[in-house]
Formats: sequence, C-alpha cells, structure tokens
Amino acid sequence: MPSAFLAFILVGTVLLMLPIATESGRAAPPLTALFTAVSAVCVTGLVVVDTATYWSGFGEVVITALIQVGGFGIIMAGTLLGVLVIGRLRLRGRLLAQTENSSVRLGDVRSLVGQIALMTATVEVVVAIALAARFRFHYEYGVGEAAWHGVFHSVAAFNNAGFGLEADSLMGFVADPVITLTISAAVIIGGIGFPVMVEVLRNTRRAMRPRTAGRRGARISWSLHTRITVLMTGVLLAVGFAAYAALEWRNPATLGPLGAGDKLLAAFTAGAQTRTAGFNNLDVSAFRPETLLATDALMFIGGGPAGTAGGIKVTTFAILAVVIWSEIRGEPDVAVFGRALPAETQRQALTVALLGVAAVAIGTAVIMLDTGFGLDQVLFEAVSAFATVGLSTGITPDLPPASQVAVIVLMFIGRVGTVAVAAALALRTRRRLYTHPEERPLVS
Repeated sequence: MPSAFLAFILVGTVLLMLPIATESGRAAPPLTALFTAVSAVCVTGLVVVDTATYWSGFGEVVITALIQVGGFGIIMAGTLLGVLVIGRLRLRGRLLAQTENSSVRLGDVRSLVGQIALMTATVEVVVAIALAARFRFHYEYGVGEAAWHGVFHSVAAFNNAGFGLEADSLMGFVADPVITLTISAAVIIGGIGFPVMVEVLRNTRRAMRPRTAGRRGARISWSLHTRITVLMTGVLLAVGFAAYAALEWRNPATLGPLGAGDKLLAAFTAGAQTRTAGFNNLDVSAFRPETLLATDALMFIGGGPAGTAGGIKVTTFAILAVVIWSEIRGEPDVAVFGRALPAETQRQALTVALLGVAAVAIGTAVIMLDTGFGLDQVLFEAVSAFATVGLSTGITPDLPPASQVAVIVLMFIGRVGTVAVAAALALRTRRRLYTHPEERPLVS
C-alpha cells in the first residue's frame, strides 16, 4: 500500500509541475507540487498556495482526481486490479483487505469494491447537485462555475480532504445552512467508514420490509464495531459542538458577531470539520488557546476505520477509554456492550495511539526547531497533518522548506502509517507455546 500511495503522489507531482497546471503558465516549484500532491492523495487539505488562484482548471482537475484516489483507498484499487488480472487474491492480500475493512468478511471482493464505488458515487453526485444548485440560484454563479464548485467541494467533503475553491474556505458561507450542513453531512458519511455504512443500510432495509401475518419485523442487530463507531461519532460531534459554542461564543473574531441561530449552526459545522474534513467556516487563527487545544484532541481522534477520515480512529480511542475505565473499576476483563475485548485488540489500540503521539511530538519538535512559531500553532499544524485534517492557523504557507518536508512526512505517515501498523499487528498475531515467569514492576 505505501508504494501505491507513493506512485500516485509521484504522478500527481509531475502533473502539477506542468505549466498548464498553474494560472500563471509557469511550472510550479517541485516542493509546492509535491506538497499539494501529498495533501491531495492523503486527503488532508493543507496547502502552501491558494488552490483557486494558483492552480488552473487542469491543476484543479488533477487535485480532484488525487483526492478521489486517496479517498477511495489504494487497497481497494489494488484489490480490484488483482481480481481483474489474476482472478484471485493471495491470502495475505485478502487478510490485509480485511484489516482495513474490519467488519467485512473474506468474501466476494468484487462485490465489496462495487458497493464502495456505488456508495461513493451516489453520495458525491447527490451532494454535488445540492451544492451546485445553491451556488447557481442563491449566489448566482454561472452554470459551469456552479457545477464545478459543486463537484469539487462534493469530492473534497466526502473524502474528508478540505480543499476548497474559495480563498477563505467556508467562512463566506458561515451562516448558510444549505452549504454548511450539506458539506458536513458528506464529511460525516465519508468519515464514518464503509463497513458501518453497509451495515446500517442493510439493517435499515430489513427494518423497512413490510410485516406479514405471523411474521415479525426484522430485528436490527449491529456489530460491536458499528455500535462503537456510531456512538463515538455522535458523542464527538456533540462534544465538538459544545466546545466551539462555549469557548468561541463571545469571541469577536469568530462567533461573536453572529446571531444566536447562526452561532449554533457555525459551532456544529466547526465541530463536524474536526472529523478530519478540514474546511474552516471560522477563522482558525483567531481561536482562543483553549479552542485550539480542544480541536487538537478532536482532530487526533479522527473518524471511523475504513472510511475517508484520518486520526487514530474513534474505535481506537473508545477501546483505550474502556480499558482505562475497566482498570479504574478493578474489572478482571475489558468488555463493552456485553462483549469482551481480546488482549491483542487492546495492545493494537495502545500501539497505534502511542505511535501517533510519537509522530506528532517529533514533527512538532522538528518544526519548532526550524521556525520561530509558538507551540500552539505548531502543535495544531502537526496534529492536523498527522490526522489528515487540513485545518490550519495560517502558518503552513510561511513554513521553510525543511518544515514543509516535515509536514509532508506527517501527512504520509498519518494516512498510510496507522493502517500499515494495524495490518502488521493483526497479521503477526501468533501463539506462544510457553509463558514467561511473571513479575510486577511498580506502576504509579
């Protein structure tokens, strides 16, 4: 998988370096093209140049294609290629596909890829039509411009990329419920994960089947993975909404000038974007330090596994929270919703989380040593890059080359590294035929 990501990044970099890709007609600098390609393939949204004014129509099409490739998933593309070329998959490849799509069994891979493609196309088309109509009839964009803005923002939203064709992202639409809620819905659907989407849709269809005489309605039964993902997504959306509303309500540079209803709308939209979408409807550089810290935490957690969101994933966070709660209560086993969590799952969650913390810490240190920016700004940028969010305090374009490279590495690790680590841990699970003698060190 990393090699496939690198291949698409290389192709994207070359295409963005063509003179036709920029508005000026001059070739983009290699680092600028590389940064943009990595941000697009890793569905991040951090930029060093303004997307709408720097890149031409050709460049924007390239960026859109790179976002779509990154969001769809290199594993699914590789799986489809394997099916088409050799007609079957090696066991290791199938197990890796199962790891990325944890609640999907080793079944018909073609059906899986088809379902993902169909759901992606359906959501993106619906969102694009809604946005294009709004741009055309409410903001009086030209037909072609409205259609392109609808398509571009639909792809970016569903794939949690955060690229926008407006210089201020969604700040100009902060009080527009059609634009902000449509984009937020696409962000949430894309970030919740394909296995959850499939299971929810399947159970919904069963529940809607008409009852017949002597036959009860179908019972909705969600897997543990779906329960945790849906619950944590709802909880974090509520926490994000409450945090932005409480912390920024009177801030004259963010929510302060808005009416009460618009403040609530803007607070919800801002909280939804921390699901690693990256669109900003408020001026992030004007956030209070407490808001920046809350945003750091929400971005780091991210969205659901096997979706377009980044971060360590809501399931990882939930597992760690349950482990801590069980330890505090002195429980002999770790269980959630009446299901025990295997020790291997607990270790995998701890490993992914701690490696994420290490990546962010190292990236933050490197950027701080190379620049004069403060900890709040640099930490925010590092978390945003690792969690493939794309929100920024505005310092990314001003970073020196070495720091831009550090951000590139963080984006790549955040998109590819956590999945690769999780897959490696799952595939290396083995049984030992003996046990070591036990001894307890002090923990305090």
